[in-house]
Amino acid sequence: MCGIVGFTGKIQAAPILLDGLSKLEYRGYDSAGIAVRDGESKTEIIKEKGKLKVLADKTDNGRAVKGCCGIGHTRWATHGEPSAANAHPHSSDDGNVVSQYIRHRCLDDNSFDDTHEKAAE
Repeated sequence: MCGIVGFTGKIQAAPILLDGLSKLEYRGYDSAGIAVRDGESKTEIIKEKGKLKVLADKTDNGRAVKGCCGIGHTRWATHGEPSAANAHPHSSDDGNVVSQYIRHRCLDDNSFDDTHEKAAE
């Protein structure tokens, strides 16, 4: 079963996302990932196959991933093999949209300029 957590605020998101995902571990999963945005820089997505500890170790318990807005996701593969490539979250081809949560919360809370996205609509 999948689990999703999100955070936006004034402190680093990744440690909070990992903590939130740890509270969902009882539900079962085969891979996990986080996507975090820091200001106007590109969203950083880190995904791993296996237990949440693998992701936590890769990110120094979230300290290596900077940003105050993000989403965490665990996945139980119902189609496609368990792998880092199939782990969630996924992004659009251009990397701009990871999920509606991170796009809208970051834009609303941090006043990012989305003029180029509005022009494309």
